[in-house]
Amino acid sequence: MLDIAAFLAAPFVTCLLLVAILGYLGLHVLLRGVIFVDLALAQIAALGTLVAFLLHHEPGSPTALAFSLVATLVGAAIFSFSRTGRGRVPQEAIIGITYVLASALAIILADQAPEGAEHIKEVLAGAILWVTWETVLRDLVVVAAVGAFHYGFRRRFTRISEDAEHADRVSWSLRWWDFLFYASFGLVVTVAVDVAGILMVFAYLVAPAIIALSVSTRWGARLLIAWGAGLAASALGLAASYGWDLPSGPAIVCMLGVFLVLFWLWRAVRPRPVEA
Repeated sequence: MLDIAAFLAAPFVTCLLLVAILGYLGLHVLLRGVIFVDLALAQIAALGTLVAFLLHHEPGSPTALAFSLVATLVGAAIFSFSRTGRGRVPQEAIIGITYVLASALAIILADQAPEGAEHIKEVLAGAILWVTWETVLRDLVVVAAVGAFHYGFRRRFTRISEDAEHADRVSWSLRWWDFLFYASFGLVVTVAVDVAGILMVFAYLVAPAIIALSVSTRWGARLLIAWGAGLAASALGLAASYGWDLPSGPAIVCMLGVFLVLFWLWRAVRPRPVEA
């Protein structure tokens, strides 16, 4: 048991860090109604890593991360300036086509790379079971920095997510604040995709936030619910991955799916309050 605990310690701490920051950011994503922005930014980050790979830089190296971050910042700029406000084209359309284009380009580039298919698989599924403590420390620094930034400007980010029209009325620069949000979001996604893969990042952002927003209207309670659901699914997914020799990232994603199904079943069968 001690050997198992020692082997899973670094992956679990990584999951804890990702749940902490992605669970919070996922609440903002759902409130803003840009559900697929995380998937799009994750794909853009993966595209940057793939470009670095074609230029003979190993995934996870500082150069590869720099390529990924630059690509993500470009995506952040696109999404922040695509806020259409009263326009006819919804922002989700811009996000969706950006994701499709990034995915198509990634497939084209992977076709030119040696072991391209294997690299695409790793980008999707991740390899969190083999994360090192050095990587954990790097992720801790990024999560702490982004968390401190969002805590410092929490009232402004929260108001924009919950009521962008009010922020517009009081003359806040929505595009500038959107860029800061997406840029910090992109920084997290860059390091998260590197260790966890696109599927796991998307699941961490969306699944816990769905449960939290369905249960509470208070931010403190929402965070605790999202963090609790994410950590429980991570622990069970990692245990299943180790015990049954399953891919760790997909196992955690499936466990989050199980949590969502159980939550919806509970919502369906729970007693309804009797109206007077």
